[in-house]
Amino acid sequence: MLYFSRWKAILIWLAVAATFILAAPNLIPADTLAKLPSWVPKKQMTLGLDLQGGSHILLKIDQNDLIKDRLEATRDEIRTLLRDAKVGYTGLSGTGRMVQVRVRDTAQVDAAKEALKALIAPVTSGLFTGGSITEWAMDEPEPGLLRFTMTDAGIKYRSTTALAQSIEVVDRRVNELGTTEPIVQRQGDDRILVQVPGLQDPQRLKEILGQTAKLTFQMVDQSMPVQEALNGRPPAGSSVLYSKDDPPVPYLIENRVIVSGENLVDAQATFNSQNNEPVVSFRFDSKGATRFGQATQQNVGKLFAIILDNQVISAPQIREPILGGTGQISGNFTAQSANDLAVLLRAGALPATLTVIEERTVGPGLGQDSIQAGKIAGIIGSILVVAFMFVAYGFLGFLANIALAVHVAMIVALLSLLGATLTLPGIAGIVLTIGMAVDSNVLIYERIREERRNGRSVIQAIDTGFSKALATIVDSNVTSLIATVVLFYLGTGPVKGFAVTFAIGILTTVFTAFTFTRLLVSMWLRRAKPKEIPRAPVTFVPPGTKIPFMGIRRWTFALSSALSILSVVLFMTVNINYGVDFKGGSLIEVQSKSGPANIADIRGKLSQLNIGEVQVQQFGNDNDVLIRVAAQSEGDNAEQSVIDKVRGELQDSYDFRRVEVVGPTVSSELAKQGTIGMLVALVGILIYVWFRFEWQFAVGAIVATVHDIVMTIGFFCLTGIEFNQSSIAAILTIIGYSLNDTIVVYDRVREDLRKYKKMPMPQLLNNAINETLSRTTLTSVTTILALLALVLFGGEVIRSFTLAMLFGVVFGTYSSIFIAAPLLILFKLRSSDAAEGEKPVNGKAVAT
Repeated sequence: MLYFSRWKAILIWLAVAATFILAAPNLIPADTLAKLPSWVPKKQMTLGLDLQGGSHILLKIDQNDLIKDRLEATRDEIRTLLRDAKVGYTGLSGTGRMVQVRVRDTAQVDAAKEALKALIAPVTSGLFTGGSITEWAMDEPEPGLLRFTMTDAGIKYRSTTALAQSIEVVDRRVNELGTTEPIVQRQGDDRILVQVPGLQDPQRLKEILGQTAKLTFQMVDQSMPVQEALNGRPPAGSSVLYSKDDPPVPYLIENRVIVSGENLVDAQATFNSQNNEPVVSFRFDSKGATRFGQATQQNVGKLFAIILDNQVISAPQIREPILGGTGQISGNFTAQSANDLAVLLRAGALPATLTVIEERTVGPGLGQDSIQAGKIAGIIGSILVVAFMFVAYGFLGFLANIALAVHVAMIVALLSLLGATLTLPGIAGIVLTIGMAVDSNVLIYERIREERRNGRSVIQAIDTGFSKALATIVDSNVTSLIATVVLFYLGTGPVKGFAVTFAIGILTTVFTAFTFTRLLVSMWLRRAKPKEIPRAPVTFVPPGTKIPFMGIRRWTFALSSALSILSVVLFMTVNINYGVDFKGGSLIEVQSKSGPANIADIRGKLSQLNIGEVQVQQFGNDNDVLIRVAAQSEGDNAEQSVIDKVRGELQDSYDFRRVEVVGPTVSSELAKQGTIGMLVALVGILIYVWFRFEWQFAVGAIVATVHDIVMTIGFFCLTGIEFNQSSIAAILTIIGYSLNDTIVVYDRVREDLRKYKKMPMPQLLNNAINETLSRTTLTSVTTILALLALVLFGGEVIRSFTLAMLFGVVFGTYSSIFIAAPLLILFKLRSSDAAEGEKPVNGKAVAT
């Protein structure tokens, strides 16, 4: 086990060298890195939006909007087809998913069906099996009445097509803003995820993404005054539309479209040569230029309207035919609004309205503060863990610390190599794995000490210690990995970043703690040829400790039952302080531009906005304020209106450092995902433990883990700490840690069951727990030290996340000893009668 061939040792050292080479670019400024030779590795970790600032926006396509547009288009198509076929009709109307028309003369019904046959013809689509779908189904509920109903396949086809078109349009719009490395990708069947790092003006991004940008050129109906149309009824074929002015000006507009934005080939923001006002110059394609030329030629002296999303931008008079296919749009623009309109027109119109259902925006200032807080927490956590390991294990602790440095470098190298995103919770994941990485070293070292106390030589003790610890290391890390994988698939954004970092940390732990540490120890053995295991400056758990844990199991069961019941009662009465992730609403962090923030003034201003329940509280420093606004009953669009109102009221005196908006659509999904995530993790762990042990172990482990979850939920209820998506990440991490602890105890129980075949179960459990007590204590202390650094120095944003994990680690350690182990007695893993052939010798039971 301790022998390494020369080639194996060389490969390990090469892997370590490659690790530091790949991680090194992250320590070099980007501008310096660019000047280095091309063969030098330059790939750095990608910083998440919460660290470098930027916006995460989730858009949902409005399916009702699509159906409405398709209904109108089909109605117009029916009108045209029947007129061309000279079929008389009446009652052409459309509602819901249905369009119907009545043929006046029943003798013409067959002619009408023949004319409308194209509507029910299969539509070619590679999205469906067979390559085609039927968009409309036709029936005749009564003679002469033809009804066309949009099929589910037709709706899906239109939604999928519109989503693909929308992604292209959104991608063009975002890229027009000049941002670096934006992400625009499909999410599910009706959503688009937009992530724009380093964005300075998220409000502008939302405005550009939120506009459908359907541009049309239509004639102004001057057959009657617009006021008369408003008081009575507009003429057939015309509608009243309003301008974008304040107050809006009404116009009577003909419904017939002369030219649409589809015929534009270019649009640029320029300035009017006569008055130097910002305008948008446009150019049509040949088809659009011909139509526009004909229309202006026939309507000289009349007004025509330029309409964007059913709002009149301007309605100039046609003084002369416009035959060149170019023109200008004027309308009280600023330089930026003219540029934004040009961006929208160049990118093209969206096929349907996109609604912002989730927004998470972080200002660059907060991102830098988070990076600084993460660095400080990481450095302090590392120092505490390194110092503790040296105190606990002396020279062996020094070797473990070298392996720990390689472990951190390997995480950074792999994150850089994979192009994974480092988020603020991801930094917490690195710091946490620093605390947990030493767990494998502790397992190995404690086993080495135990084997030495049992009379083995130094080399035999070390070799056996590594050998026997391997199974426990694998089992304990696999259970943590199961919870982490579930977290990755069900989490989003920063939480997913935590899962990636933590999963990489778990995998690298096995290499650094088992393989690399073993190599270092074997090199030390060959050179030093020690006669004894290095002594530690401090012994935390004396050898031969015999605490009768099982003697108080009834008390601990009673205590845990009482606390669990209390947690459930608190959950049902006090309830958890749900964050915007789960109940919807808005969370806004602002920072005063000068001096301390005036909480009372902010409350007073926001209370006048009629936006529902508002909570304003100090957050971190005296110039930082956290604003929570309750979910709006009007839906997802209303949530965005809240941010606009708050921004308009406070932006003069405060910088907006962080904005999180979660609409009711997403909040309900996140709550569902969180519940499913915990259940899936528990089932996965149950199956694994059952496979590796026996059913009693599996059920005992799950009961103990559920106990920890219930305790953690009680902690949230009692403290009032906000429960958000990162809290789910904390609970899943607690599940992994608690199972890690439990597996170590169970692994020793399983070993002792083979060794002492007829020992009474309480005595066997006491032995197993006492034998692993040093490992349990030391691992808990190192993890708690790392978490304390995060709680105290990691910043306000992740404080609730790390506080919950700190609480969970303490209770996870407790439950492994006082819940998981005693349950094996309750489940009658072994009869309580001891064999006569098994007698205690020197306080220890041995098999005779």
